[in-house]
Amino acid sequence: MSIEKEQFDIKTYLSEFSFIKNEGLFQDEQKTDIEYLAIENNRKIPKFINEFWTSKQRQANAIHEVSYRACFKPQLPNFFITLLTKPNDIVYDPFTGRGTTIIESALLARNVVSNDLNPLSKILCRPRLFVPDLQSIQKRVDDIPLIEQITDQKNDIDLSMFYHKDTLREITSIKEYLAEKDKSNKEDDVDSWIRMVATNRLTGHSTGFFSVYTLPPNQAVSPQNQIKINAKRNQIPEYRNTKEIIIKKTRDLIKNLDKKQVKILREIGNKAIFLNKDAIDTNEIPDNSIQLTVTSPPFLDIVQYADDNWLRCWFNNIDSDKVGKNITMSKKIEDWSEVMSKVFKQLYRITKINGYVAFEVGEVRNGKVKLDEHIVRIGINQGFSCEGIMINEQMFTKTANIWGVSNNQKGTNSNRIVLFKKNDNAPLI
Repeated sequence: MSIEKEQFDIKTYLSEFSFIKNEGLFQDEQKTDIEYLAIENNRKIPKFINEFWTSKQRQANAIHEVSYRACFKPQLPNFFITLLTKPNDIVYDPFTGRGTTIIESALLARNVVSNDLNPLSKILCRPRLFVPDLQSIQKRVDDIPLIEQITDQKNDIDLSMFYHKDTLREITSIKEYLAEKDKSNKEDDVDSWIRMVATNRLTGHSTGFFSVYTLPPNQAVSPQNQIKINAKRNQIPEYRNTKEIIIKKTRDLIKNLDKKQVKILREIGNKAIFLNKDAIDTNEIPDNSIQLTVTSPPFLDIVQYADDNWLRCWFNNIDSDKVGKNITMSKKIEDWSEVMSKVFKQLYRITKINGYVAFEVGEVRNGKVKLDEHIVRIGINQGFSCEGIMINEQMFTKTANIWGVSNNQKGTNSNRIVLFKKNDNAPLI
C-alpha cells in the first residue's frame, strides 16, 4: 500500500518495520536491526536489517518466469513500487535484464521506462506487456511454414550436438519466419511473443527445452563443451516438438493472468518507452520525470557476453561479438565506480523531486568488496540524499540447503539495496 509521500518518512518506516512469519499455530515477529556506516564529514548512514520480503510472502505472478542471468525476485521491486509510488507514476530500470522491475510495475498499473544495452532484454521483456490469447499463438505456430531442409546457407554453424535434426529444422523455420517478419516490418504481438518464448526455450536442462540436456537457459555452453556433456552423460539429442513446447511455456507464463491484468499490461505497454542504450546516455528520458528507479547494475564479475548469449543471438540474428564489445564489465572497483558515477548523474537528472532510487548491489569477492558502501558515496556526490542501506536477510530453509543454496556463513540470502531520495531542496536540472 503506497503512502502519501508528503507525510512519509522512509527511515522511520524501515526502522519500525516488523516482518511477521507464520510458523504453524505461532507467529514470529521479526523487527528491524539498525547498524551504521560511517562516511566522510562524521556522517552515519543507517543500515536497516530485516526480512522485508520473502518469496513465500506473496507468490509472484508466473509471467515473470523468463530465465536470465543474475535477476532479482519480483518481490524486491514490488516492495518499493507499492511503498513509494502510486498508479500512473513512472518507474524506470536502466539495466532492465529480463524485465522484472518493468513487468511488476506494469502489473501494478505504473508507467514504465526500460533501458538495457543488451538487445535481448527488449526481446524478452516487451512481449509480456502485450499478451496474446492462447488461440492466436496456437494458430500462428501451426501456420509457420516448415523449411524442406537445412542448407549451409541457412545454418552457418553446427548445432547437431544440441538438437535432433528435425528439431533443428523446426527452430530454423521459426528463425527464418521471424527474420522475414522483422525485415518487412510486419512482426506483430503474436510473433514477438513466439520470439520471446522460443528464445527462452533454446537450451536447458529438462524436456521443456528444445535442446538435449545442457546448462540452464541463462547460459549457453559452447558446442565443444556440449559435445563433452553428451559424452559424459551418454546422450544424443532426441526430437523435441518445438510448437508443443512454445504452447506449454505460454500456458505456464499466463496461468495467473486474468483479463483485467492483461488489459492493464497492454495499456502500460502502449505508453512504455524501451531504450537500447548505455545507461550513462539516456537523454530521451525527460528531466524530473521518474518517480522511482529500481535496478541492479552489472557487477565486477568477469562475464563474456558472447559466451553466454551466442545461441540466443544466433536465433535473433544479433551479432553477439559486436554487442559484447559495447557491454564492458569493469574488473576494478575504481573503473566500476567511475561508470556508476555517470549512471547516477543521469539518474539525478531524470528523478522527480521527492522521487527515489533503489539500487540493489551485492558483496563480491567473498565479501571483501562491499559495493553498497561505494554506491552510497557515488549517489551522495551526485546530489541525492542517502536514506539508508536496506539489507533484506532471508534465512534458508532445509529444502533450499539441499540444493546447495548458500551465500554466506550465516546461512542467509541477502539483498543489499541502497536507497536514495531527491529532496525538495535539490536544484532543478
